[in-house]
Amino acid sequence: MAPTLTDVAKGANVALSTASRAFSDPGRLGSQTLRKVLTVAQELGYEPPVARTAESATAARAETATVALVVPDIANPVFGAFVKAAQGECRHRRQTVVLADTDLDPDREREVLAHLKERADGLVVCSPRLDADDVLDICGRTPAVLVNRETSGTDCVLADAAHGMRQAVEYLAALGHRRIAYVQGMRRSWSNAHRVDLIRAETERAGLELELLGWQAETVAGGTAAAASVMASGASAVIAHNDLMALGVLTGARALGLSVPGDLSVIGFDDIPFAEVSQPSLTSVAVPMARAGALSLQMLEQVLAGERQIPRTHRLPTQLIVRGSTGPAATTTKDPS
Repeated sequence: MAPTLTDVAKGANVALSTASRAFSDPGRLGSQTLRKVLTVAQELGYEPPVARTAESATAARAETATVALVVPDIANPVFGAFVKAAQGECRHRRQTVVLADTDLDPDREREVLAHLKERADGLVVCSPRLDADDVLDICGRTPAVLVNRETSGTDCVLADAAHGMRQAVEYLAALGHRRIAYVQGMRRSWSNAHRVDLIRAETERAGLELELLGWQAETVAGGTAAAASVMASGASAVIAHNDLMALGVLTGARALGLSVPGDLSVIGFDDIPFAEVSQPSLTSVAVPMARAGALSLQMLEQVLAGERQIPRTHRLPTQLIVRGSTGPAATTTKDPS
């Protein structure tokens, strides 16, 4: 049987991608490595198929690509988990990672994307503040994967909040809560708009009253600022756009003399590490952002490797994690029927 490129890689004690570059893109290898691979190939009698040279070159470029990760707020632990997982995928493939934080600012996001599209082989844009079409227009021909933003124009990864929101509302209903408040995130957040639609549908289905509160910064301070509105709404339970805001609501509620969960039950979104150690521990909807980080890089690699496919959308499920910040409603009105 004729020797294969895998035989050459094993004989030269190099990665398969390195052996491939020796024939498809030799300028990327050091002289000693190149000489070692070619010597083993000659000894084995290996000859690279001409028809596969372009394909091998594309695969080699994919494995040495520069990938830009664009996130809205690296200080938020949920995006830290996303970046860590994405970097792990890039490290495994020996890809270079460039990280950009847009400070939740759509204008800054526009500048960052315009700058990086000229310098990166591919882009992963997480929770963009710009519309999806705007992002793709800026990226131009540079391959991009969007995370937590849905469009038919490119690959997307969505942490689908539907299951988690349904569980959260059903759980609060089972605890006897009849009026629920929702603290919104920022106005240009696609995730926030999506969750507003979901909680409206779920509270209506469960026969509950919904108090939709105003937009806030997606920070602890934003949640603290919203606590007075939560109290004024008369709601016995509140769901916040993310965990940082929920932790702020906890702080603000206590400052206003409310007991959590005695007077007010609180649920967040993301299940960041701080949720488990807060006082009381925070009930939260777990969002698989680490999985989203790894999956988005896998999808981008397929594009960079020349595997042209119809854009795909992967939906990752969410899950309610019950902790100490939720409990029975202080007063429960029973259905007379």
